[in-house]
Amino acid sequence: YATTTILRTGIVLVGIRLSLFDVVKLGIAGLPVVLAAIATGLLFVTWFNRKLGLPPRLGTLIAAGTSICGVTAIVSTAPAIEADEREVAYAVANVVAFGLIGMLVYPYLAHSLLNTSETIGLFLGTAVHDTSQVVGAALTYKQMYGDDVVLRVATVTKLTRNLFLAAVIPLLTWMHIRSQSATVGSGSIGAVSTSLIPGFVVGFIAMALVRTIGDATLGSMGAAFGVLGAEQWTSLTKDLGDFWASQVLLGTAMAAVGLNTNFAVFKGVGLKPFAVGMAGALVVGAVGLLMATLLGPYVQL
Repeated sequence: YATTTILRTGIVLVGIRLSLFDVVKLGIAGLPVVLAAIATGLLFVTWFNRKLGLPPRLGTLIAAGTSICGVTAIVSTAPAIEADEREVAYAVANVVAFGLIGMLVYPYLAHSLLNTSETIGLFLGTAVHDTSQVVGAALTYKQMYGDDVVLRVATVTKLTRNLFLAAVIPLLTWMHIRSQSATVGSGSIGAVSTSLIPGFVVGFIAMALVRTIGDATLGSMGAAFGVLGAEQWTSLTKDLGDFWASQVLLGTAMAAVGLNTNFAVFKGVGLKPFAVGMAGALVVGAVGLLMATLLGPYVQL
């Protein structure tokens, strides 16, 4: 129940944190940075995972976690591709470990290598895995160097990455269906096509639209949906998206993943998955650094 119903409910509520206005704020210069990071993570990690001879579903989970939004992407993708608990455990361990390293190291690296606040924010928002880790890295930078712009740009960049969860999960589901049909016959595609876009992804998009409309009416009417004032709307979205979705529901789901996972599942695969995760983190970070350097000066928030 926790790894299905509670998990999917949490993913739906995460959508309330995301507004399409975030993408507009990031602008045409910032979107290519986000897209490059996502594409690099998906393609490189999947390729490298295959080169090391690891299970394809494991590579898909690590790729999703590295390129989009860390643990949330992994637990969202796992049921769509029928991943088992060992694959989920390995993928989660990867993004937590290397995302944590990025959170601790990248703020200082960015200060040494990059010149503008927008560039640094773009880099942190694309190179660090999980949303909480991105915010942690940006807060570290703000506290160390007194730069609030970095925090705003990094947060918007990461939320924009999160929006692509709604597009990538159906893509990964379709790729999984296609690979399965290659072994059991093409007739299976019609039978499973209805699961191409899981219901929780539709709910996720719907909640993002609710947030977008609420923000729009708040700006035009002075009250979200003509009812909730700015303070009430902010409190509601924060409670639903940060507390109930991230801490309560997704936290419960991750605890359930832990209860379903025995350390014995790590036997027989060794350190290869962590090599995939490390290589993916480094390559995505390098692409994020390059793209942020090229396009960061054109981003204004």
